[in-house]
Amino acid sequence: MVTGIADVVAISHYVAFWWKDLPLWIPAVACILLLVALNLPSVKNFGETEFWFALVKIVAIGALIVVGFENNGATASFANLWSDGGMFPTGFMGFVAGFQIAVFAFVGIELVGTTAAETKDPEKTLPKAINSIPVRILFFYVGALVILMAVQPWKLFSAAESPFVGMFAMAGLAGAAGVINFVVLTSATSSANSGIYSTSRMMHGLAEEGDAPKGFAKLSRTKVPRNALLFSCMFLLAGVALLYAEGGVAEAFTLVTTISALCFMFVWSIILISYLVYRKRRPQLHAASKFKMPGGTFMPYVVLAFFGFILWALTTQADTFSALLFTPIWFVGLGIGYAILRSKPKHAELRAMHGAKVAQERMLAASFNAGPTVEAELKEPAGR
Repeated sequence: MVTGIADVVAISHYVAFWWKDLPLWIPAVACILLLVALNLPSVKNFGETEFWFALVKIVAIGALIVVGFENNGATASFANLWSDGGMFPTGFMGFVAGFQIAVFAFVGIELVGTTAAETKDPEKTLPKAINSIPVRILFFYVGALVILMAVQPWKLFSAAESPFVGMFAMAGLAGAAGVINFVVLTSATSSANSGIYSTSRMMHGLAEEGDAPKGFAKLSRTKVPRNALLFSCMFLLAGVALLYAEGGVAEAFTLVTTISALCFMFVWSIILISYLVYRKRRPQLHAASKFKMPGGTFMPYVVLAFFGFILWALTTQADTFSALLFTPIWFVGLGIGYAILRSKPKHAELRAMHGAKVAQERMLAASFNAGPTVEAELKEPAGR
């Protein structure tokens, strides 16, 4: 939800491009109501919405790359990538400072795993989706940046203007600023949409295991965790308050995106550690897997070391360092709540009941699709 709050802040800023005199809280609240309306009816709406949001981005970045290749400006040259001071013309620390927003940009990438529970054929669709991620990163992130810097030297870019707008303007596209503003607006809305989807599903799962109030485990007639969804959206209103905080939109966005990046590095670390424990405790299941992680024995440690580097990088800038100081307060509160919850006898009973339910569902699935992997799973303790 911290990510969603950052998106609401950004959305208000983007809408102000067209209506400068419009109070910032109006587009923020309108966005939240829109997301509720899209997600409440059924999970199908989430998929449809994300499809169209993604299409807007794909078309825009594809057009940028095509326009860049066909741009005949005098400054256009791939030599711009290494001339004017080399790869780090203002020093290596400028490059390091960029990791904060880069990490935030990949927040939600783990959502591909969360959707497994609501995917029709996860054994086929998930490997396909995961394998396509590196290709998309190379095309949409690296490809777009290479074209931008090849067409125009880095020192000609202005922090006050979007480089995408400048590219289309050079190509003579009328209304380039408005088009790109619409693209980033849909991108931010897509991110917030993914945030409330994943959060509501996580809260539903936690409630089923007794780690959250049982009201969040309830599903609507269309199988949507309505209570968890509405509760999640309520927290987006914090973005409205941040819009009027001292320092303005840019400072609020930096603060929230840094906190979001830190929280998700924690989430990703837990996923990596869980994977390492899984390999150690259930080697037979890992051996039977049809879709293994490349370099699974050492890459989790490489990524964890990289996260350590990011934490150091956040201390090098004043605005990101202040956010880094705030975040431990959340983890202390989370740890206290976790300890209190786990000490209650009723909690252990709820987890045991949930474990039995999961075991029943797996046995039912095994009756339709028996196989060595499923049989091995069924031999595991129900309450694991």
